[in-house]
Amino acid sequence: LSSSPPPRLPEMSGWRLKIHRKRPPKGFDLVEDALDAFDEKMKEAVEASHEGLRKNETTWPIIKYHWLRNRYIYESYYKKKRISRELFDWLVRNKVADGPLIAKWKKKGYEFLCSLLAIDKSASNFGTTSICRVPLSKRAQEQQVLPAVSIGCVSCASCDKGAPIWWDGPFKRSDLLFSDEEESDEDEDEDEEKKGGDDETEDSKQQGTKRDGEDKDADNEEKPPSKKQKS
Repeated sequence: LSSSPPPRLPEMSGWRLKIHRKRPPKGFDLVEDALDAFDEKMKEAVEASHEGLRKNETTWPIIKYHWLRNRYIYESYYKKKRISRELFDWLVRNKVADGPLIAKWKKKGYEFLCSLLAIDKSASNFGTTSICRVPLSKRAQEQQVLPAVSIGCVSCASCDKGAPIWWDGPFKRSDLLFSDEEESDEDEDEDEEKKGGDDETEDSKQQGTKRDGEDKDADNEEKPPSKKQKS
């Protein structure tokens, strides 16, 4: 008799393998969907076509999504207070969150550090930190938009607006997948549209008032002088 094949286990993503058969603390459901979304984006980056890219460039998206996932966890605990200390420590302990990278973000000057590779002097041919740690204002003209070869970050200096600035553009808050911020962004867009409409209405009123004044001046010029004025 042929034995039936064993049941196939559901495919698990990278971070799920790390917590397999471990019971997460309360509140894990608040971040679970976002962690899945970041993992899916990282998987797409790995499977994407690498034709025409240098070897280092193929890892740039992975480093970027690693940063975004950890930034999401960092802000969920430290800024938005959405998760407990117990859950945060559990994520770090189980390597779902990058503890050393997050610890650097709490230090002045490293608030937007793109990767620990950027400050690893042993990873540089010249024994220095990565070019992305140098503020844009202090670089030579030809280095202004050059990303770090091994990371893909143009600048993660705290003084540079939009940091970290990746090879494909500055950091966007919407990339962190916070639903409340997406709603606020939509509200801001609506306010800007409304403001634009109000400005157009005000401009129309001013133009109308100006035209009325010009018409009155024209009427006064065309109107013949009265008999009193002749005498």
